[in-house]
Amino acid sequence: MEPTVRARGLLGYPVLMRELGCDPEPLMRRYHIDPALLGQEDAWVSLRAATHLMEASAEATGLGDFGLRLSAYQSIEVLGPLAIVIRNAPTVREALNDVIRYLFVQSPGIIVSVDERNSPIKDTVAVSVEVRIPGPTVTRQNSDLCLADAHNFLRLFAGANYELCAVSLSHQPIVSRAVYERFFATRLLEEPTGATLYISRKTFAANLEGANASFRQVAEDYIFRTFGIAEQGVAERVRSALRRTLGTTSCNKTSIAALLALHPRTLQRRLAEEGVCFELIKDEVRKQLMLQYLCGTRLPLGQIALMLGFPAQSALSRACRLWFNATPMAIRAGEAIPALDA
Repeated sequence: MEPTVRARGLLGYPVLMRELGCDPEPLMRRYHIDPALLGQEDAWVSLRAATHLMEASAEATGLGDFGLRLSAYQSIEVLGPLAIVIRNAPTVREALNDVIRYLFVQSPGIIVSVDERNSPIKDTVAVSVEVRIPGPTVTRQNSDLCLADAHNFLRLFAGANYELCAVSLSHQPIVSRAVYERFFATRLLEEPTGATLYISRKTFAANLEGANASFRQVAEDYIFRTFGIAEQGVAERVRSALRRTLGTTSCNKTSIAALLALHPRTLQRRLAEEGVCFELIKDEVRKQLMLQYLCGTRLPLGQIALMLGFPAQSALSRACRLWFNATPMAIRAGEAIPALDA
């Protein structure tokens, strides 16, 4: 099923385009997005179409930082009822938990994860955002927009307690590193390992000023009555854990089960109930990340092999030919268009 996104997620787009001297409507019509929908609270558009629109707009305006610029035209209100829930959470930690729990209200294809245990930056918590669309789709601008919005919203919540220690991208920088470092007011990690904000533990634990538990409960009740609850299955939890641990000694069934507080046999049984198995999910995650690293970064193949948990570059090449019927270099050069099942 194709993921959708609330049309208000593009709020500010027409204004930005016009300020840049471009008519937004021809591009929106190209991707079958009705401009009138952007002002409607409960209107939805294709996430793939919105992502293509962002990339085309960056090309039309000649601005590689288009996604970052668009974030300046948005506020937390683009999140609709979810905004009320997270603005009234008691702490930043709880606000992020609410985002993970209820972001499907904004889009089932935008995934936020929080890693308190394995951040590569000392004394930080990794907050990651992923635009998840089936197949090989360029998501650079939308990924930058989501990361920028997350940065702006966290800064709003935490106030003076907001401390961003580093940031990484899901792709090779489109514009100069200085542009990203100026926007986020912190250092950009050398290699793109996913759209991630590395916030201090002080920020993660900070209280939110003005939080109102009653408002939060009313908004949660509204989401439950209107949308239900998108319970995350075990397979999805395994997929998220694998993305964080690929290439480490923790990327095996026993360790993943421990991360999820499950016995390995219980994990195996629950995955079977969902019609999948651990190794199949691991291969799916490897496929997705392989394409991301080959197409969106200049990382050496040997390093990609290590990051994906392959014993050697030759194993990476064999898997690439098996999965995509092409060599890693052919995919990187754009000579082959790999198909990735949903």
